[in-house]
Amino acid sequence: MYKILKLPAVIEATGKCRSAVYQQISEGTFPKQINLGPRSVGWLESDIQEWIGSRILQRDEALNNG
Repeated sequence: MYKILKLPAVIEATGKCRSAVYQQISEGTFPKQINLGPRSVGWLESDIQEWIGSRILQRDEALNNG
């Protein structure tokens, strides 16, 4: 089963502001949103959790290599 997060939940989970979320989407460094309707979007919770996990992995690799 899929869980969809709206923008406030994505902001809460990632600590990013709205503009940073959309900037990183345009750069290809953040999961893309899913169109839910004419004026509604959301993100798969699993995509956001995977993105957070990848940031943790990058941090750990930097600590081990630095």
